Amino acid sequence: MKTKVVVLCLALIFSGMQVFAQLSKAEKKEWKKKAKQYAKNPATLKTLTEEKQVADTDNTSLKGQVGTLNSQISQKNSRIAELEDQLSKMRGDLTSARAELEQLKAAPAANSMDFSKGVVFKVQIGAFKNKDLSKYFDNNPNFGGEATDKGEQKFTIGIFRDYWEADKFKKYMREMGVKDAWIVPYKDGERVDIKDVLEGVVAEKAEPSK
Repeated sequence: MKTKVVVLCLALIFSGMQVFAQLSKAEKKEWKKKAKQYAKNPATLKTLTEEKQVADTDNTSLKGQVGTLNSQISQKNSRIAELEDQLSKMRGDLTSARAELEQLKAAPAANSMDFSKGVVFKVQIGAFKNKDLSKYFDNNPNFGGEATDKGEQKFTIGIFRDYWEADKFKKYMREMGVKDAWIVPYKDGERVDIKDVLEGVVAEKAEPSK
């Protein structure tokens, strides 16, 4: 048994020759002395060897755990950076949305009853002499009229952006007994011939219904 211990000590000493080569003479002498002591007390050497093996195993395990934690930290840092980019974009979108909202608040409200621009259609119900109903025009946007060179007053009922809605209303008026009801177009407030807006009417009719 003693011989095996001596061999083990020599093996340890041989494997650490490079380490010993870096030691000073005093350190070499001290470690040789300790080697002789371990040779005389193999139980102590066995305990130290087993403790070193346990320590090496624990060290390897801890290194693995540290590697795993570093990987998790790296993933979390990447996720944090991604979330920060998303948050920055959302803040930019929110700023843009607020700016658009302020512009909408500052813009004048559109008047849905303003038919002075663009093309509109009215239904004329007749032309009469000695009948002045102009006093009813101002407070009734769906009722209007205009004088002709012959001294007649042409009266219209209804105002539509869509020709086909106006045409449907015209048919209702005829069913109610207004046989002379017919459609008259206006563009930017001025009466025009139907042929001047007919192309747009035909294009609307050709579009597939939604």
